[in-house]
Amino acid sequence: MDSHGNDMKPKTFWQRPEGITGLLFLAGLILGGGYLLYVGLPVLLVLAKNTINLALMLMALGALVYVVLDPRMRNLVFYSYKSIMRWITGIFVQLDPIGILKSYVEELQNNLRKMNKQISQLRGQMHKLGEMIHINKKEIQSNLQLASKAKESDKQAIMILKSRRAGRLQESNIRLEDLYRKMEILYRVLTKMYENSQVLMEDIKDQVEVKEQERKVIHASHSAMRSAMSIISGDPDKRAMFDMAMESIADDVAGKVGEMERFMEMSAGFMNSVDLQNGIFEEEGLKMLEKWEKEGVSLILGKEKDTLLLQANSEDDVLDLDAPIKEPIREPGHRNQYDNFFE
Repeated sequence: MDSHGNDMKPKTFWQRPEGITGLLFLAGLILGGGYLLYVGLPVLLVLAKNTINLALMLMALGALVYVVLDPRMRNLVFYSYKSIMRWITGIFVQLDPIGILKSYVEELQNNLRKMNKQISQLRGQMHKLGEMIHINKKEIQSNLQLASKAKESDKQAIMILKSRRAGRLQESNIRLEDLYRKMEILYRVLTKMYENSQVLMEDIKDQVEVKEQERKVIHASHSAMRSAMSIISGDPDKRAMFDMAMESIADDVAGKVGEMERFMEMSAGFMNSVDLQNGIFEEEGLKMLEKWEKEGVSLILGKEKDTLLLQANSEDDVLDLDAPIKEPIREPGHRNQYDNFFE
């Protein structure tokens, strides 16, 4: 299963929840600082007339210019600012990537139960639809035979009646067979998503189990002070790099879980629009599915999406509805799809 993990760019500070807090806080500082400067300017001008006060003010200005111009000091100030904003945001929002991944595992477990039920319902609908198509084919054949006999007996009215009946059934079957093909796409995609999402869930569990302990060790050995010293010396901050990798995993999982839920919602809408008893279905449901078919690469399916679409539209690849849903078996040498995030 293609994780697409190595193609993902990590979010910048400003793209994260704490970045929004940082922007609001920065806007407040600029507005507040501007107002204080406006109000206090006359006082500053008076103080500047005193030589000592002027020297102190110039020293403060020089220190500010040094912080702005020196890359290491600038990085240190920005690191401190990010840490404070993260702490403030963490009071209201879950920022711990391990905690976020644990919540995604629970969400995946619930989604897999719903998806299993949805697959069973779809299988039942496809069995009914297949039976309807089979009965129609037998009726078409029967009506054509009766029309042929009526023609031989010179019974024009019966021949026309039976021929028209066969024609209507043939038109109905064309629509039903098209519907069956669309259902087959749904079925193949749902079962493959079910299989891949189980692997995804197990991979996340493994990462959480291993990285939770690793994160504690890194955070203990790389304290905030040590991280600050690393920033000053120009060395990479191992603690920040580790957290960034974990956040990238959480972002990747968020995209896959979101896609899974959107497809399940679309599938449910499509299935609910089908009225098998009367052999009708809403065009809107078909349009939604066709739109999904034309969309780009799937996060969960990867390149398998194109293969599934080809299989569903192939006359040679017959779907076995009675086959049990494949339960993925992870081989002993299975490589966790998120290991490369830490390389």
